[in-house]
Formats: sequence, structure tokens, C-alpha cells
Amino acid sequence: MSVYVLAFLIGVVTGLRSMTAPAAVSWAARLGWVHLENTPLAFLGYAATPWVLSLLALLELVADKLPQTPSRKSAVGFTGRLVAGALCGAALGASRQALVAGLVAGLLGAIAGTLGGYEFRTRLVRASGGEDLPIAVLEDAIAIGGAYFVVAQVLA
Repeated sequence: MSVYVLAFLIGVVTGLRSMTAPAAVSWAARLGWVHLENTPLAFLGYAATPWVLSLLALLELVADKLPQTPSRKSAVGFTGRLVAGALCGAALGASRQALVAGLVAGLLGAIAGTLGGYEFRTRLVRASGGEDLPIAVLEDAIAIGGAYFVVAQVLA
């Protein structure tokens, strides 16, 4: 699969859960699936980075279910997703000498994932009679599965 498609898809994942994709990309770098040595993103493969990002991803999975959590479309949430999408896309691009193109694809994917994920969740909650928790858990599963799918494709 094209690195540009993978960078876009990892961006989509950040639109769903902003810390899941960075955690997955960091684990992929640590495990040698994504080669970021001698790039500005080498820190993603450092020993502590995947653990820290995984903890943040787990905390986000919990925080997402809390009623006081702001919308992903709020300025802070949206910006964080754009940054994470660009970072993850750049990392996948850098592993194939296309850092800038990966960054742009990841950024575009994050926009699509944020807006599309919001619509997906809102419409499914409405269709299910207003029950948000099951839809939120489904979105978690899609984000986690999607992140794994994307980083596993880098190996192919």
C-alpha cells in the first residue's frame, strides 16, 4: 500500500482518537517496523516514548467517555488532532523518504477523521436511541484496529 495512503489513514485514526495513532506509530518505530533513525522523528522510537504515549492513549480512551470532555471539534481538540495526524503521517512518510508528503497526507487524514468521526458518532448515537457509550467503545475499537492495520502495512 502507498505510503501516502497509509499516512492519510493514520491521520484518520488521529481524528478518532488523538493519542492512539502516535502510540501505535511509536511502538512500530520501537519494534523496528518503521525506521526513523537519523530523522527528526527518531524520538518516537526511544525506549520510553511508546510507553508514555500508550499511557496517554489509555487515559484518552477513558476521558472520551466523560460528560465534561469537550468536543473533538473544539479549537484545542481539533488542533491536537491535526498535530498528531501530521506527526504520525510524517513518521510513516519519513520511513520511506517522504516526510513532507507524509505530513501533508496525515494532516488531511486528521481533518477527515475528526469531522467524519464526529458525524459518524453523532449519527450512530442518534440512530441507537441516544446511547453514546456503546458507540464510543465501537469508535475506540475502530481507532485501535485501524492504527494496528496501518502500522502493520508498513511491514508489507
